Amino acid sequence: MSISFKWAQYPKSVILFAVFFYLRYPVSYRDLEEIMAERGVEVDHSTLNRWIVRYAPLLANQAQARKQTTAKSWRADETYIKVKGQWTYLYRAVDRDGQTLDFMLSERRNLPAARRFFKKVINSNGVPERVVIDKSGANLAGLQAINVILKFTGQGTQINIRQVKYLNNILEQDHRFIKRITKPMMGFKAFHSAERVSDLLCMIDPVHASPKGSMHDDLQVTSG
Repeated sequence: MSISFKWAQYPKSVILFAVFFYLRYPVSYRDLEEIMAERGVEVDHSTLNRWIVRYAPLLANQAQARKQTTAKSWRADETYIKVKGQWTYLYRAVDRDGQTLDFMLSERRNLPAARRFFKKVINSNGVPERVVIDKSGANLAGLQAINVILKFTGQGTQINIRQVKYLNNILEQDHRFIKRITKPMMGFKAFHSAERVSDLLCMIDPVHASPKGSMHDDLQVTSG
């Protein structure tokens, strides 16, 4: 599915440059406004915000659709980001190769949130053979609840749950990258847009992981 830039007042190359720059480097919208001006493009920071909100989720969906086959061993953890001045929890999962599986933003870090996240990532990636988590009791209980569902619905074998903190180093590294990127964003303004926030953060990781220009060149974008 192609991304349409119909009715856009700027060329798609300009819009994509702005979106990718914002997701790749720790800048605010006003910083990006100055960077674009230095490159001869006069665009207001409020317009840049609209581009991110509109196109980042679409780009994230394409990145998810084009990802490679998911390994059956996963790593899951959560970090925190600020929304409306309050700390919220960003649940994240990658496979053993570091490929992003899914994200979920939650106001709470508890059993219902963990169970909801694991159901979400399994629905989009299938049932894994093993999931490595840290010592979080909520994440353990969430996975155990998923195993109960799998047992009584016959949807798959039981997930092997391992609580080994050092095996999640690959996620800890990505947490630091995401916090470095989100800090200049001055916090997100509304939790009701959590789906778009999660999609935007989901896009940060593929941009970070991709060789320079490769994802941009592969994306299916159209002018109309």
